[in-house]
Amino acid sequence: MKKTKINMKNIIIAIVAFTCFSGIAQDVKWTLQKAVNHALENNISVKQTLLDGGVAEENVISARANFLPNLNASASHAFNFGSFIGQDGNRISLDTRGNSVSLNTGVTLFNGFQNINQYKQAKLGIESNKLQMDILKNNISLNIVNAYLSILLNKEALTLAEEQLKISQKSLDQVQELVDAGARAKADLLVAKSQLAGDNERLVNAQNSVDLSLLSLSQLLQVSDEGFDIEKINIDLTNVVLAYKNSNEILSYAIENRPEIKNAELNIENARLNYEISKGAYYPTLSFGAGASTSYQHAQGEDDVRLAPDPTSPTGFSFVPNGFGKQFEDNLGYNLGFSLSIPIFNGFRTDANVSRSRINKERIELALEQEKQTLTANVKQAYADAKASLTQYEASQSSLKSQEEAYKNEQDKYDLGVSTSFQLEQVRNRLINAQSSFLNAKYNYVFKTKVLDFYLDKSITQ
Repeated sequence: MKKTKINMKNIIIAIVAFTCFSGIAQDVKWTLQKAVNHALENNISVKQTLLDGGVAEENVISARANFLPNLNASASHAFNFGSFIGQDGNRISLDTRGNSVSLNTGVTLFNGFQNINQYKQAKLGIESNKLQMDILKNNISLNIVNAYLSILLNKEALTLAEEQLKISQKSLDQVQELVDAGARAKADLLVAKSQLAGDNERLVNAQNSVDLSLLSLSQLLQVSDEGFDIEKINIDLTNVVLAYKNSNEILSYAIENRPEIKNAELNIENARLNYEISKGAYYPTLSFGAGASTSYQHAQGEDDVRLAPDPTSPTGFSFVPNGFGKQFEDNLGYNLGFSLSIPIFNGFRTDANVSRSRINKERIELALEQEKQTLTANVKQAYADAKASLTQYEASQSSLKSQEEAYKNEQDKYDLGVSTSFQLEQVRNRLINAQSSFLNAKYNYVFKTKVLDFYLDKSITQ
């Protein structure tokens, strides 16, 4: 019984420890950098692109192998029945069985530079895969930052809603006391209750926005939303200025360095090599080959012998052993030579392939120009958005200060009895709207500047 109690005590301690540990684990908040790193490590598209990189490396190995000679061995065991031509060239009317073994090698010496261009093309595949990975990671990082900032915005909005609810509750209590004392009309009480109800609704909506934005980020990270939360970031916008006077500097850097442009340029080189490969079919193909072979033949029911000259025999000939090893040794032969294949006519298929690859090359060149135009438009739009967001932020900041002063002034008038509760709530509603606009402008400006950093390949998690 004592042992049972001890075991039960240990179990209880273990459960409590596990529960505490689980609670601590759930309370761990995600930093922006941790969220981005997790997304990059676990995103399915990233994993697929990594696998594509493995395929690209195998393509290089295959392309390199085209320069190496091939080596093939073959062996056979066959039965012959009836009449056939034997190894000595004579017709044999016996049932036989035989074996043959051969070893052959060959290498392509020239095929219109197709092997060389295919090897270059395969190496481009590795570079292209790396650039595609960079593009994918950049886009994922930007999406995570946007989702993270949305949570911060909604959390600040929730804090404001909670503060406004406290103010409304305090105001209602004060009005209730004044109404009970006969110092205020009951209409003021109705206004205060209406304001409290509106603030309650705003609080519920703000909490829902926080929950939904947390759910959205957890889904992007492919983690459970149970207990999911992020770490607060203090955003200091004391000195708010754009680092660039126009978009030209950003665009100049982006055109030279963005992976989208580099990948489009690689696509042109890949198309050019494909064009050269298709033209290679016009050239002759020169190959070298060598081989060795031997064979063995046995007449069913007969000894392995052959007729050979014999000076000691009355007939001048006698039968000598001709077994498996002897035949393999005597029948061993070698060959080597060159082979030249000259294309003359193949139904215009080569012409069609060359034309297709030339058209595709021109199309890819246009794709580069389209990519540059798209990037130019995106950078200019991003700069215009950042500039507009700065103006909006400054205007909303000024408006917020004005509304704060107006509310303070209206509160003083209300306390002196020269303003009604309805007028006070009207001013407070304008203050709430100004606070909401300021928050939106603040985080909008932060994200728009992050987009500029994105095009400059700067860290967007700092």
